[in-house]
Amino acid sequence: MKKSVIIIAALLCIGNVNAQSNYEKGMQKAFELWGSDSAQAINIFERIAQAEKNNWLPYYYASQINIINSFGETDVKKMTLQLNKAQDYLNDATAISKNNPELMVLQAMLHTAWIAYDGATYGGLLSGKVAELYNKAELLAPDNPRVVFCKAEWNIGKAQYFGEDMQAYCKDVEHALELFAKFKPESAFYPNWGENRAKQLLGTCKK
Repeated sequence: MKKSVIIIAALLCIGNVNAQSNYEKGMQKAFELWGSDSAQAINIFERIAQAEKNNWLPYYYASQINIINSFGETDVKKMTLQLNKAQDYLNDATAISKNNPELMVLQAMLHTAWIAYDGATYGGLLSGKVAELYNKAELLAPDNPRVVFCKAEWNIGKAQYFGEDMQAYCKDVEHALELFAKFKPESAFYPNWGENRAKQLLGTCKK
């Protein structure tokens, strides 16, 4: 998991925002803080979510920050606190926006964080759930580039772990990049990350 890549991609979401409303100002401030003070960014996203009762995006980003910060974490107490909080935010977002493929991708990432932390303990418990989430998200949104890419990334990681050939999934990364080129976010703060990671992974595929 490349934390910096996702953070940079998230910051790009605010590049063309002409902040006028309190919501826009708050979201922009949270994105600006993400790279330097993620805890404060989470606090702002949470406050926005409490004010924007029918908007799943602030909860999405509050959850995402906790998930990203958990990759590479070695302290089990901190890991548990972060991912439990991430799950709470994700549950709140899902209650607002059911059958949302972006939230399914985030849920799969949360499970993957646990697997990356301790594969022996969580691999057998959560791997099936991750695959199920990506399959469901792909059925709902086959042209969503994050769905296609993250599923491919998961399959490649699994193949590498078990010493299998990952090349079969590289075509999916190529397809994801085609989808990224055509993707148009539904709003200024709609998730729009993943393209740079896909390019990096495709480079690995070609080595």
